[in-house]
Amino acid sequence: MFEYIDGKLTFKCPTYIVVEAGGIGYHINISLNTYSGLGNVERCKIYTWLHVKEDAHTLYGFADEGERRLFLHLISVSGIGPNTGRMMLSSITPNEIQTAIVNGDLPLIQRIKGIGVKSAQRLVLELQDKLKKEGTGSLIAAPLNHTVKEEALSALMMLGFSKPPAEKAIDNAIKSGGSELTVEEMIKIALKNL
Repeated sequence: MFEYIDGKLTFKCPTYIVVEAGGIGYHINISLNTYSGLGNVERCKIYTWLHVKEDAHTLYGFADEGERRLFLHLISVSGIGPNTGRMMLSSITPNEIQTAIVNGDLPLIQRIKGIGVKSAQRLVLELQDKLKKEGTGSLIAAPLNHTVKEEALSALMMLGFSKPPAEKAIDNAIKSGGSELTVEEMIKIALKNL
């Protein structure tokens, strides 16, 4: 819902900050990694994620987009909630988390409060698979779409279509419209075939 909040940092402690933007003070939960990344600034830009529950709407903030991306990967794993994800980012750096997952370093992951043997195994298993499927080699870096075809495929997958039918629809769009199609034209033709 909120991509980021840019404003005056009116309060800062190791667990949350208050950022004033447009006359509204936003209470944003942060990790220790973000806390140290903010330093002594008066104005900041915090990348956010809104967690909506029946009884609360909670904002989580991150010093950079890579940390937020990693956090979203972490909480996508069954048994890892937003508070556990924040605890992980507070215990070790995002790069250390990613390296531990890639290398299958279960002892390091288990040292994080709230992560047991099964959670650590599930985290490594699911996120290593994600790294292999996406082919990015990184949970922090943004996926790069170098071609019109890759960008169109990514858009279709974000719309909820699975990869194989989306790829087939894009290939059919290229056959019917040629390879000089724009991303928008390719998506429109592919949507008609899905």
